[in-house]
Formats: sequence, structure tokens, C-alpha cells
Amino acid sequence: MSIAPVSHCLVRGSITHKYHKSTIHHISRSIASDVDEFFHVEDVVRPGETISSTQFERRAGGKGANQAAAVARAGGTVSLVGAVGEDGIWVMRDLEAMGVDVTNVSVVQEPTGRAVIQLTPTGENCIILHKGANYALQGPPSAVTLASTTHLLLQNEIPWPSTLAYLTAARAQGITTIFNPSPMPDDNQIRSFPWTRLSWLLVNEGEAESLLAAFPPDTPASDASFPVPAGWPSHASLVSAYTVVRKLAAHPFFSTTTNVICTLGAAGVLAFLPSLSQPIYIPAVTLHGDVRDTTGAGDCFTGYLVAGLMQLEAARADATALSDSDVINILTRSTQAAGMCVEKRGALESIPAAADVERRLKSIVT
Repeated sequence: MSIAPVSHCLVRGSITHKYHKSTIHHISRSIASDVDEFFHVEDVVRPGETISSTQFERRAGGKGANQAAAVARAGGTVSLVGAVGEDGIWVMRDLEAMGVDVTNVSVVQEPTGRAVIQLTPTGENCIILHKGANYALQGPPSAVTLASTTHLLLQNEIPWPSTLAYLTAARAQGITTIFNPSPMPDDNQIRSFPWTRLSWLLVNEGEAESLLAAFPPDTPASDASFPVPAGWPSHASLVSAYTVVRKLAAHPFFSTTTNVICTLGAAGVLAFLPSLSQPIYIPAVTLHGDVRDTTGAGDCFTGYLVAGLMQLEAARADATALSDSDVINILTRSTQAAGMCVEKRGALESIPAAADVERRLKSIVT
């Protein structure tokens, strides 16, 4: 009897301290890690205004750390590549307790990255980032780092040359590559980025619009709009997003095999996969209670999606030929996890465990 190889995700990304203002595949993640500082406020501060916060919290965060934690919480095997300062060793311990391998997280002289977050009672947020130790590691991945990796997850809170180096090395080894370009690269970076090396692009609606605007128009009909497929909701936000994402997915800057996923917040999720005859739409989930904090929802979605891909590849030999039902199942689970995430405060702390997501899904079905 043959034994399926273990999927391993490598995350190369950011780690931060976050301050909040408010009332089994193996994935390797090249990440940013931060300390998140949350200030709870009635409304985000305006230019020239001084306001008081009603509560202050300090938590581990960073898009890389959040996404790596979400992969682990979803049941995937994940390693994090990044850096923290001496002030961020506790962040490494928190991540390790959540199931993330932090062997490749370096402790450097620079202070740990910071995210200063204003959080309102409705869950809206406004964020200021300081890169700190996230820019301490500039080099390409070592052969050892990528040796057991099946999936590479990247975002844009780390040095741009490092992103390019990891992507190039991973693609050369046949590793599935996933990129969440957040924060958005500048126009020159967008136009020079090797988009054809991506297996998956994950964006929200605003990021999709920014990418499309930065690319040269692909056809004389680039201003055309497209109706949503029959049977889909016809509300304005979905109609406008559908046109943007359809144009982006078909743009010649991308490979004919690049899959594009676009999250639409309260409007749901769109998926364009070249191997499928039709795009896929998943509506947003019904929440159990009010929105408490949207900070980690996108990262939670990303981690669950990558873990779903890893689990699918671990279960069968040819996971490149995804069916409609495969994609629907992965996106439904990821959307449910993100919905549960916004019901709680925090980023790392709000990521639900896989068992809790499955229970919620079963309760909806029954």
C-alpha cells in the first residue's frame, strides 16, 4: 500500500505586534509578523483630530503570521519564514502553540514589526504598519527550507526582492504558488511582477481593481462590462465586481493556468479557474451575532483556502484537475471560517478551529 506524501505549506511573510483601537500537506509561508496594537474607538480619527480610545489591546499578528496560523487551525502542516525582534519572542511562542512551525523565524536586532489598528464598534478598522524586523531577511530561500514544501504562500509585507526570489525558486521546483498582494504593490512592481509563475492569485475587490488599473489594457474592449451568469444575484456590488474580476482573470499578464479568487466582503466570493467552464460564486455566510472585528477575516479565508487545497492534493494523485464541487467545497468552508472570524475580536485569536467550522456548516445543512 502506498502512502500519500505529506503536503507542507511554507509561508514567507510578516509578523507584527498589533495595537487595536476599538469599542496533511505542508505549506511553507514566507511571512510578515507583527505586534498588533488595537485602539478601540467610536470612529477612526480624522486629520487634525485627537480622540480617546475606550480600550487598548496588544496581540500577535501580521498577514504572514495570521495566514500561517489559519492554515494550521484548518488542519494543514505549515512552516513560517520571517523575523522578529527580541520584543517579539512571545509572538513566536503564540504561533507555535497554534501549530505553526517557527524553526525558520529569526530573532534579529530590529524591533518586531508593528500594526497600529483603530477598531470601531461596528468592526471597521484603519491600520498603520511599521515594517521593523519584517525587512531584516532579504535573501532567497535555502534548499533545505523548500525541501519538503508543496505550497508556498506569499503576501506583500516583506521585502519585494524576497517575494520574487521565493516565487522563482518555488516555481522552479514545481511547488504550488499562492500570492495575496496585500498591501498592494506599486504600479511599476505590478507591471514587472512574474504573474505567469503564480498558481493562485487571492485578492479582494479593491485589490482586483488596482491590479487591473495598473495593467495595460488587454483589448480595445477593455471598458466593456459583463452580465453575471444566469441564476446569480443581480445586486450592484456583485455585478461590478464580476466585470472587474473576469477581466483580471483573462488578462494576458497571467498564465492560462493561473486561478483567481476574489473576496467581496459581505457580497461573498468569486472564483475564476481556467480549468472550469464557468466561474463560481459563493455568497457570504449568515453571522451568529454582530460583526466584532474584520481585521483577520481575509487572512483567515486565505489560510483555510490553502489548507483545503493541501488536503485535496493529499487525498488524491491528480489535484490539479479541480472540479466545480471541489472548488465550491473549499470556498464554502473558507467563507464560513472567515465569517466566524469576524464574530470575535482580534486576528490570530479569532481564527476558528476546523472542528468548529465543520460544526457550523453541519448546523446550516440540517
